Amino acid sequence: MLANLKNLVDFRISQTNLSGKIPDFIGNWTNLQKLHIQGTNMVGPIPSTISRLTNLIDLRISDMNGSTNAVPDLSTMVNMSFLILRNCNISGKLPDNLGRMLNLTVLDLSFNKFTGEIPQSFQRLNNINYMYLTRNFLTGTVPGWMLSRRKDIDLSYNNLTWVDTLSSSSCQQETVNLLGSSYTESDLGKATPCFTNSACPHHKNYYLHINCGGDKVSVGDNTYLDDRDLGSSSRYYVSSENNWAFSSTGNFLDNEMVPDSYIESNTSILSMPDAKLYMQARISPISLTYYGLCLGNGNYTVRLHFAEIRITDGESFTSLGRRIFDVYIQGKLVMKDFNIKDKAQGSNKAIVQNYSSVPVENNTLEIRLYWAGKGTTSLPHKVFYGPLISAISVEPEFKPPGGEKAVKIVVGILSSMLFLIIMILGILWWKGFLGRKYQDLRDLDLLTASFTLRQMKAATKNFNAANKICEGGFGPVYKGLLPDGTVIAVKMLSSKSRQGNREFFNEIGMISAMQHPNLVKLLGCCVEGIQLLLVYEFMENNSLARALFGPTEYQLNLDWPTRKKICLGIARGLAYLHGESRLKIVHRDIKPTNVLLDKDLNPKISDFGLARLNDDENTHISTRIAGTVGYMAPEYATRGYLTDKADVYSFGVVILEVVSGKSNSNWRPTEDCFFLLDWAHVLLKRGQLKELIDPRLGMEFNEKEAIRMIKIVFLCTSASPVDRPSMSVVLSMLEGKTQVPDTTNLNLSTHYSNYSSSNLSEKSFSHSAKSLPVDFPHTYPTVTDSDVSLQSNVSMS
Repeated sequence: MLANLKNLVDFRISQTNLSGKIPDFIGNWTNLQKLHIQGTNMVGPIPSTISRLTNLIDLRISDMNGSTNAVPDLSTMVNMSFLILRNCNISGKLPDNLGRMLNLTVLDLSFNKFTGEIPQSFQRLNNINYMYLTRNFLTGTVPGWMLSRRKDIDLSYNNLTWVDTLSSSSCQQETVNLLGSSYTESDLGKATPCFTNSACPHHKNYYLHINCGGDKVSVGDNTYLDDRDLGSSSRYYVSSENNWAFSSTGNFLDNEMVPDSYIESNTSILSMPDAKLYMQARISPISLTYYGLCLGNGNYTVRLHFAEIRITDGESFTSLGRRIFDVYIQGKLVMKDFNIKDKAQGSNKAIVQNYSSVPVENNTLEIRLYWAGKGTTSLPHKVFYGPLISAISVEPEFKPPGGEKAVKIVVGILSSMLFLIIMILGILWWKGFLGRKYQDLRDLDLLTASFTLRQMKAATKNFNAANKICEGGFGPVYKGLLPDGTVIAVKMLSSKSRQGNREFFNEIGMISAMQHPNLVKLLGCCVEGIQLLLVYEFMENNSLARALFGPTEYQLNLDWPTRKKICLGIARGLAYLHGESRLKIVHRDIKPTNVLLDKDLNPKISDFGLARLNDDENTHISTRIAGTVGYMAPEYATRGYLTDKADVYSFGVVILEVVSGKSNSNWRPTEDCFFLLDWAHVLLKRGQLKELIDPRLGMEFNEKEAIRMIKIVFLCTSASPVDRPSMSVVLSMLEGKTQVPDTTNLNLSTHYSNYSSSNLSEKSFSHSAKSLPVDFPHTYPTVTDSDVSLQSNVSMS
């Protein structure tokens, strides 16, 4: 009966328990456009009749057992866009005729037994975005076009060579992963194998702890190293310590709206022991492999930490997802069809899998997690499948060389440190610094390091003016360098201002509890005498304000994908502050100068000195207004009515500035429009929203996405806070998961033009215009050094 379905266009049986061979009669379905057979119990070979399906544009077959077979004839499928034949036990050479599939965007032939060279015809695949040929037996030279096109290509674990003129044997060449048995041929020396232990120091490692996808944390006596690399579809990354690495393969298919993310963050409060190990996790769509490098040979105990932090419990739609994957250690399958949620008996619950007597013979440990096509791929969303891991612990089952001596050294160091700490505390107590004056700080449960004033002076060269980044609201910010090479930003709070002290205690308490990729990380603090200092991570690309509309020589060429990434990152940070963190926090001063950009132009929200804990009632009437005119919500600026919707308003203004490339306060197109937002309302009425888009983008932007963002601006900046969506809803709209409502009937009345110096006087604010800046529409200054730093990092205005 199935054989007669000649008009069938879409046939998908993935993630089922069907078994047996693929029947020959599928060749009768000549109108078929999509064929998906992944994660089943079916066996090969793929029938030769598949060659009749000339209309196929999407063919996905993976993880089939059975005898070794040749690739079927696909030469007639010239309209193919997605071709996946992964782990199907296919042998022989790569078909040259695949180069005729000019519409091909994804090609996955990984985990097979292909031999020979990469066909030259593949060079014609100009539309290809992702190509996965990992774990085959390919030989020959890597074509030059693969290394120059900057497409995501995974060639790892083959027997390839590549010509290298820079004498770099790195396993990651641009966006091409060459990890494994590949070699580089250089004019400066003979062929050098990629991924060997030749770079290992004389001493070996015997302990390894990784917080996968998360920050550096201490659990008991162990320090788990940070793993914050953003990852990609063909990524090989070696840690800065050179004692571990990871390789990730795959992109999230059918995910058209959201940039792929390879780090997941929890969406609820975690109550399990050692919860900080499970705040984030690394995820991969196909294969994720961790390597312990330079380990001493011998047997080890390996502990793999898991928690399902994305698929929920209960009976809601989001609870229907199933994450299933396999786990290999040293090439041996140790868990098949592993389901974290089932094993832990629920979501947000930790499960630790222990493996003893794991042999390390070549100083390298390999832990591989592989998605074999099973589980769900669209529940709760299309980006939540694939292997996920929270932490890794590796410890020897033997006594490492020099262990007794090392223990004595550690005990001696700890004893000295304890004596030093007691002595310092005694001096501080004797001087009165631990008395009532700093009771606020003593009461905080800080999660940061403590620095001395001497350390900070050394790091900043005695707070040299040449190291000054900017002048913040409560004091200057300096660039510094720690002895270990870490570049920092030191925020010095005014010692004369009790308000400054209050902001200090507020900020240090807030940030020490916050851990998120889109929040500026607080590294530590210094309280010594009357000196109050905060130590932040250094942000190489300064602030969003400088990048968009700072002095011309400091502006950055932000393309559309980068601008979209920035908006999404800010939204994720605010959504975390408002609802996903342990505390509910209203920032109160979201603006471009408080959004910093790291070396990869990832946005991070800074300056929590104005942040206010969100009360359980979700509202707060404040007599101490704090913020920046042009970004403050009207109900907060005029009546002190504070909710998280005030941040939503500010975020809407920032989105508008990102899309337009213009400052909301400094750009005034007409006498009737004090702000850019006023002009946006005018263009909305005229039906000319496209005029808001930054002309510097030219035609290189997604018009549909840009217009959607502008419509979200109007939702966020509605005059009534009731009409504004929450940040979690805003984020969902930006990601394309939630439809943007019609803005026609919103209350979009422009309220800024109704403000005057009489109802927005300096008496309404807790700080002067100099310290905050609270500037009025008719006197708003141009961008200065105090607003947009000309060197780098934290703008604390």
